Amino acid sequence: MAIRFDKVLGVHEHALALRAERTKILAANLANENTPGYQARDIDFAASLQRALETAAGEPGFAAEGSGPELLYRVPNHPSQDGNTVELGVEQALFSQNASDFHMSLTFINMKLRGLARAIEGQ
Repeated sequence: MAIRFDKVLGVHEHALALRAERTKILAANLANENTPGYQARDIDFAASLQRALETAAGEPGFAAEGSGPELLYRVPNHPSQDGNTVELGVEQALFSQNASDFHMSLTFINMKLRGLARAIEGQ
C-alpha cells in the first residue's frame, strides 16, 4: 500500500509554497522602501490557496496557467510624495506574520511526518 503524501500533508503543502512566494514579494517591498515610484505588492493568500487546492483537485487554477499567485498592489495608508507605496511598519509586520505562519505550516508538516514514521515503525 503506497502512501499518498499529497493526501497526508493536506493543505499545508500548498500553504508552505504560497508562504515562500509571499516571503519573496514582501522582501522585495522592503528592499525597495526608498525607491521612488515603487508600488508595494502582495498576494491574496486565501484566494491563492483556494486556486492551488482547486488545481490539485484537477480544476483549472493558477498552476495550469503557469503564472503563480496573482500579484496585487497595496493601497498605502499614507501615500508618499515620490509615489512609493511601501510603508516600512506595515511591510515589517506582514513579513513577520508571514514568517510565523510559514513556521506553523512547517510544524504541522513535521507532526504529520512524525506520525507516519511512528505508524510505519509500529509504535
